[in-house]
Amino acid sequence: MPVSLFDIRVPVVLLRIDRNPFHHGTLGAVRSLGRAGVDVHVVAESAGSPLPRSRFVRQMHPPPPPGSSAREIVLALRRVAARIARPAVLIPMDDASAVAVGLLRDDLAPSYLLPETPAALPGHVADKARLADLCATLDVPHPSTLIPDSPAEAASAAWRLGLPVVAKWSRPWLVPTGTGLRSTVVVRSAQEARELYARSAEAGSRLLLQTFLPPGHELDWFCHGYVDRSGAVRGGGTGVKLRARPRGAGLTAVGRWAPNPRVQALAERLTTALGYRGILDLDFRRCVATDRYHLLDFNPRPGAQFRVFADATGLDVVRAQHLDLTHRPLPGGAPLADREFVVENYAPLSALRPAPAGRELAWHAADDPAPGRALWSLWARHVGGRLLDRLSAPAPRSSPGGAARPLAHVVRQAPAPAADSPVIPVRSTGDEKASSC
Repeated sequence: MPVSLFDIRVPVVLLRIDRNPFHHGTLGAVRSLGRAGVDVHVVAESAGSPLPRSRFVRQMHPPPPPGSSAREIVLALRRVAARIARPAVLIPMDDASAVAVGLLRDDLAPSYLLPETPAALPGHVADKARLADLCATLDVPHPSTLIPDSPAEAASAAWRLGLPVVAKWSRPWLVPTGTGLRSTVVVRSAQEARELYARSAEAGSRLLLQTFLPPGHELDWFCHGYVDRSGAVRGGGTGVKLRARPRGAGLTAVGRWAPNPRVQALAERLTTALGYRGILDLDFRRCVATDRYHLLDFNPRPGAQFRVFADATGLDVVRAQHLDLTHRPLPGGAPLADREFVVENYAPLSALRPAPAGRELAWHAADDPAPGRALWSLWARHVGGRLLDRLSAPAPRSSPGGAARPLAHVVRQAPAPAADSPVIPVRSTGDEKASSC
């Protein structure tokens, strides 16, 4: 895409609150916008990350500390804006950031250019309990979901749904570090469900139990896009997850651009009904028994593998947002079907295999080699540290179950976060994306 298409007087600020030093999606956004001639500022943790080595990073800024209030987030972003001294496009790169920016949009608008999406909507779609309710209202396929109110209800719900079941915390960005809790797990017994529910206060949000849709070859799909001011979905497409980490769940280790009109139609129906504007990343799983695509996650920010959808003009979701918010035309490039994206520290052999339709690696790039060179030593240190932490961590203690109460037969909404409540989570510094199994 010609650099002249962009208003390079307008910089970009990428915001990432989640402490994940190996979030390759942030590096993808840095490179995409930097190659277009845009100054890229990053508000994120930089220690132990290859990201600051990129030649396209104009400046790293410290993120708000864990436990920050909404007011503290605004102050941190205003300090960045004061240093830049001109309005910038602000792109949240994780769920916590997207929820916070949505709630704070009016306070940030003088300094930052943001899509005009309803303030509470990012929090509603990111909340797994609210998403289940939205899907039921809009008749979008979604795994059957129950929200228990006690350990005994959790055990009963697991039996009702049919073991194994998927267990999720409704607001995964609130799951604290150091607890051993994961945002999504497969529960294989009623006792496991009971014990997991007993840790609800520790997790920071309600426990959901969902029907388990078995993984399989080319059953996991994703849809990325940018919804522009007119409501059109641009800069993305539909793709299939070929390898995941961990297996059968989690982030895309190897993904391929594969046009899927049914998934695309579901995504466009959702964004139209909700009035959503901005970048989105949707995860689907096809149920073999019904041949229906079930929505598993609605992430109101770029997916880590968004660069798989760089079209023939180079347009992707972060470039689309910058062009749209600076009132520049968005080019209509042809999709590059079968283009692949590989995260080489998760799928090193896949990175070496031939890719006739083209491939992009998450870390290694000929025009920006330093992050790729730094990756392996930093990754070995990171994995070694996590292994030591797990070996030294005490076994989690389960709380006794409560008395049985009638099981909820319908999904109940979790309360929305208050605008002045702490919205910065303390999530794991790990490398796993919150995703459904």
